[in-house]
This record gives sequence, C-alpha cells and structure tokens, in this order.
Amino acid sequence: MTAVVAPAPPKCRSGTASLPGRRFVLPTAFIAFLISLQELLTRTEVLPSNYFPPASEIFTAFIGELGGSALPDALFGTLSTWLQALVISVVLGTVIGVLLGLVVPLEAFLRPVIEFLRPVPSVALIPLVVLTIGTGSDSALFLAVFAAFWQVLIPAIVGVRSAHPVALETARSYNFTLWQRIRYIQLASMMPYLVTSIRLATSTTLILIVTAEIIIQMPGLGYEITMSRSAGNPARMYAYIALSGIAGIVLNGLVRWAESRVASTHGKGGKQ
Repeated sequence: MTAVVAPAPPKCRSGTASLPGRRFVLPTAFIAFLISLQELLTRTEVLPSNYFPPASEIFTAFIGELGGSALPDALFGTLSTWLQALVISVVLGTVIGVLLGLVVPLEAFLRPVIEFLRPVPSVALIPLVVLTIGTGSDSALFLAVFAAFWQVLIPAIVGVRSAHPVALETARSYNFTLWQRIRYIQLASMMPYLVTSIRLATSTTLILIVTAEIIIQMPGLGYEITMSRSAGNPARMYAYIALSGIAGIVLNGLVRWAESRVASTHGKGGKQ
C-alpha cells in the first residue's frame, strides 16, 4: 500500500512581505507621535513656547525657507564641504592604512603618534585652526577630515592584515605579484572594514562641519542655526536643526544603498 503524502502548505508570505513596510512605518509612526506630543505640550504651556515653539510653527518656518535663498545656499555650502571631507578622509585613510598594514615596521614606528593624535577631539582644535587657517570653509574641512581620517585608517590597517595566511601562501605559490596579492586578496579582505568605516565617517564629517559652522560662524546650516538663535527666531532655528538631521538620515541612507550595491556586486563576482 502506497502512502499518500500530503503536499506541504504554502508558506505565508504576508509576514516577510510586510517586514520592509514595518521597517519604515513603525519609525514614521513613532516620529509622528513625538511631533504630536510636542505640539500638545507646547500649546498647553507645559513646555515654554519661547524656547520650544510648536511643531506646526517649525514646519511653517521650514516651508517659508524653501522659497528663500538662504536655505539652498546653506545646504549647498554644508554638503559640498561634507563631500570634500568624506572623499579626502577615505582616500587618505585607505592609502595610508594599506601602506601601514603591509609595512609592519613602519606601522610600529608610527603607532605612538597615531595613538596620541587619534583621541584628540576635533572641536578642541578649533582655536588653533582659526589662528592658522582662518574662518573659511577650509577650517571646517580640516576638522572634519581630521576626525574621519582615524575612523578609516585603523580599520584599513586591520582589514589588510585580516587576509587569510593560506590565501596569501596560495597566491605566492601561483607566482602572484605583490600588486596582485594586494588587489585580489588583501583589498578584498579589507572591503567589509572599509565599508563600515565609510558609514561612520559619513556621520562624523557632517557633525563636525555643522559644529564648526556654529562655532566659527562660517556659511552653512550651522551658521543659519546661530543666526536664527541670535535673531530670536526659535522656529527658524529648529527648522534648520531638523534639516540637519534630515540631511544626516538621507546621507546615511545613500551610503547604505551604495554599501548594498557593492556587497551584491562583490558577491556575484565571488560566485563566478
């Protein structure tokens, strides 16, 4: 007698399909709840409206800035400096990190200097930078590069040295040149470290640039925040603070998207 096997029930796809939606719906609902709560607390004078204007007034101020020239100029100034700082820190950190990762005696010689400079807060260098470089965008650029450089350098050194010894010995047995070993083995092992460091550097450079704009009062989002506070316009000030946060979220999302593209391309290349 032949046993009859019942077909397996189809898998429910509703849960998996709704996961991406939940990933955005739940945070959005929570943010909307916080905004509504802030509006309520301010309207009922639980929070002083002189320091915490209602969210509706902040939104109105933000909409009003969209039609002016201050917002595009400030946004362009901050983002252009951010992009320069990110590119410079990633290129310098990667190149020097690869060099120090390959040449162990050189890294051992420079290690005391690295360990001394790496913990120094970039904000503490603002007086020195203002005296030597000035109050232009180059000052914010230097501060951002200084902070992000170490976040790229250290992972680059560790990533280069994380290459498996068996893979390196196999490459030597096949007479790979030094450049081929670096390109196909050590750089490949460094890639996960590099991607993570770029994501961290993205936020670090933006934070340092906005901070420098607030303290040094150079053109950008931070400068508009300071000017709004000095003019007694808290709604406009919070609008630019919110814009800085939105810029950080968008830039981080773009980096994550690029990270997923690089990971998928790398994965396809490894399967071939």
